[in-house]
Amino acid sequence: MNQETKLHWWAFCLPVIAVLIWSMNIAVTRYVVDYISPMSISFYRWFIAFIVLTPFMLMPVWKQRHLITPNIKKLAVLSAFGMFLYQGLSYYASHHTTATNMGIINAFIPIFTIFVSMAILKDIPNRFAVIGSFLSFFGLLYVMSGGDFSSLVTAGGHWGDVLMLCAVFFYAFYGVFLKKWQLKMPLLISLYIQIFFTLIYHLPFIMWLGLDPITAENAGSVFYAGLFPSLIAPLLWMMAVQYIGPNRTSIFMNLVPIFTAIIASFWLAEAWTIYHSIGGLIILVGIILAQKKTATVPVKA
Repeated sequence: MNQETKLHWWAFCLPVIAVLIWSMNIAVTRYVVDYISPMSISFYRWFIAFIVLTPFMLMPVWKQRHLITPNIKKLAVLSAFGMFLYQGLSYYASHHTTATNMGIINAFIPIFTIFVSMAILKDIPNRFAVIGSFLSFFGLLYVMSGGDFSSLVTAGGHWGDVLMLCAVFFYAFYGVFLKKWQLKMPLLISLYIQIFFTLIYHLPFIMWLGLDPITAENAGSVFYAGLFPSLIAPLLWMMAVQYIGPNRTSIFMNLVPIFTAIIASFWLAEAWTIYHSIGGLIILVGIILAQKKTATVPVKA
């Protein structure tokens, strides 16, 4: 086995580890609901990441200020959708649903991205995307209903799943805006500035709701969220994109529901039921079908 082949296989481990970290974070989010408020852990997460990055990023940010200044509004928008709204709503969703459901709904990002792209980038989805989207939506409803569609009319019974759907919807905007704008700056600098804006967005809510203290019960979860899914996983993901390309890397996101279900089963004692298997399989088939590429047709202005 030559050096290039060894590197190739090593590179494929990067997105697996990143996805495992993100899946673990979903379980952590569900675990810590009894020990800290959603707004507090959301603020601490990005504050810790900001503090850790600052010694390494101050000088690069100053040197690259000519790239940052013209894009400052775009970075603020990206921060709002991809960090504050997506992760913040995820923390609130965790109080009302299971980690297993959160992982399954999180896999819906490619589906929402198709329709957000249609609205913003004027890309018409092909027939595979439309069929796959409807199939995935059917599978999602099957999971949310616990295999009994009549339960969907129960008032308030699926509040957590709805919040998670909203979070995923906002993250789809984040991905589409990234594609539309294609900011010409180092990724770590972009990440750092977005984290800065996220902290600013938190301040009015912290002043209104207050900030829970870091205690022995929640410290491990808080520091895990601030370091691993916020810094280490994105770095591994960016390295994977560099080594094996964005298309092959993105496939590994489909492992999130599987990893989350396994972790939640062993750690949180959440049951993986037959409706999770059936609904999850329907969603996965729909996502794969929706991502089948054909030429997109731009809408005339």
